[in-house]
Amino acid sequence: MTQTRQLFGTDGIRGVAGEFPLTRDSVYWIGRALGHDLVRVNPKPRLVIGQDTRVSSRWIADRFLQGLMSVGVETRSAGVITTPGVAFLARSQRFDAGVVISASHNPWTDNGIKIFSGDGYKQPDARELAIEKEIFALLQADAIPAPDSAPEVSTLPGEEALRQAYVRWLASSVSADLTPLRVAVDCANGAAAAEAPELFGALKINTTFLHCAPDGQNINENCGALHPEAVARFVAENRGRFDLGVTFDGDADRALFCDADGRVVNGDAVLLLAAREMKSRGTLANATVVATTMSNMGLELALKRSGIQMLRANVGDKYVLEEMQRLGATLGGEQSGHILFRDGEATTGDGLLTALRVLETMVRTGKPLADLVGDLKVFPQTIRNVRVRHKTPFPEIPPVQAAIAAAERELDGNGRVVVRYSGTEALARVMIEAESKEQMDRLAESIVEAIRSALGA
Repeated sequence: MTQTRQLFGTDGIRGVAGEFPLTRDSVYWIGRALGHDLVRVNPKPRLVIGQDTRVSSRWIADRFLQGLMSVGVETRSAGVITTPGVAFLARSQRFDAGVVISASHNPWTDNGIKIFSGDGYKQPDARELAIEKEIFALLQADAIPAPDSAPEVSTLPGEEALRQAYVRWLASSVSADLTPLRVAVDCANGAAAAEAPELFGALKINTTFLHCAPDGQNINENCGALHPEAVARFVAENRGRFDLGVTFDGDADRALFCDADGRVVNGDAVLLLAAREMKSRGTLANATVVATTMSNMGLELALKRSGIQMLRANVGDKYVLEEMQRLGATLGGEQSGHILFRDGEATTGDGLLTALRVLETMVRTGKPLADLVGDLKVFPQTIRNVRVRHKTPFPEIPPVQAAIAAAERELDGNGRVVVRYSGTEALARVMIEAESKEQMDRLAESIVEAIRSALGA
């Protein structure tokens, strides 16, 4: 039987900053446990660390570093940098691991610890489980000196040369002239604020930046990829001034867009335009795209019309990547805007890289964004979140299973039901696709009520 991880979710360790597992003590032991894991492979390991703009990111990064240094890990800091920026540095500069202190799209009160292996890929589940076991062993040990005896360190401001290397790599990936485009960019008051202005400036793109003044508490606040309507509204209000809008999440590993009229373009639509462009250039391996259980049926049908098959993985870019590697696919992603391009050197979803690829496609085809995704006919879809007390497996809750089964019988193949727990929050997510909005809303509500009655917080 597969053991369940208690600390690691689908995207590292995440929680409320200051509460377990992100207390001063536990963060120290997490750093020490990772250090032990690295030392077992290489007696003199090197690690690169980065962080987002949350007020808690600095103390968590510094405390984590103390744990690493206590077992002899050499560390270098890139300061405030995107999550894919750390993945790039881990791989390109031959570190043994990369760590990002970020809770991505979560509120500023949350934070997290994401770990990359030296090859730039997220840690496999088995290795996370092994690190977890050591963390719990350290937390329960009495023989180790108190963490407060550790020397003070600082991960900020970080080495400018590390960030510059990442920006240069992104800029070098562009082979088209992007200067004709006029772009509005929402940095979510997050990590993208550290690199996006420099990157777009280096490529001489006519750019207006929004939400690019982080104060430690405004990350993702009514902006960014969690609120794509913000950049869409700005572009619509300034119709004629912009060719598109781009919006990142807090750590910029995903991006969403809007067209020149302010209509939101999500990750499904980006997968469609990217798949067609890559197929035309001969870089879409096996004419296959890997999406997730949350991707709309409309995407599957649009890809099929273009001679491209779509396969589904579990939710989480980590699991999309695993399926891509198994199939040899070069494109995959999520509706939320995590897009993985494996026709180059990227090892994880990168919002900045995704933005550049969309801009390049527009320039190469000479088509506006609206035309590139205009034939994507989306099935009515709703995603309802229910806050839960605990994550009891749904098969163990008969009323919930009955509501799901009833919805599936009624849809009879003309829609989809996906009910799952969030990998990063105490939420159950109910997704329904149906041919009519009335049916979609009614079936979603029946399942939501069943979950709320059984598990509601």
